[in-house]
Amino acid sequence: MTTQPVTATPVNAERVVLRYALMPVDGNGIAVATVSRMLDDGANGARARILAPGEQVPYGVAPVLVADTTLYAAKRVQETLLRWGQMPRPWLVLVSDAPARPVPDARFLIRGLGSRLAGVARVPYLPVLRAVTGADEALEYKDVRAAAQTLRAAMETRS
Repeated sequence: MTTQPVTATPVNAERVVLRYALMPVDGNGIAVATVSRMLDDGANGARARILAPGEQVPYGVAPVLVADTTLYAAKRVQETLLRWGQMPRPWLVLVSDAPARPVPDARFLIRGLGSRLAGVARVPYLPVLRAVTGADEALEYKDVRAAAQTLRAAMETRS
């Protein structure tokens, strides 16, 4: 008979559970990847991840729609919510695509959809997203880390 060494499990080890399932509504670009990393908060994809097209939202996980602040994206959010069904109301994360406010029609449409959403969180315009090769590189910048902290705080206080 042989014996195998037994390693003790640390008593205070934190178990990371998937909390956010992200669904891009108007394309899967650097903004969506960065929002995923922002919400994941260093958990290596265990706390937040982007769902594949057609993939179901896991039970107990908050659905998150990610869109930019264009009128086109607002219309796509509206179309998505019209087909939403019986799932829990999703969060909407709006990523500013320009250093200006969204056009009035987009603001009006998003405001009108508010009752169908768990909440709306906004990520400010981050010019560095135009010059990075990935979300991990983006999170090296102080303004992106600050936006991530603000995003997590906004979503966790209302969850």
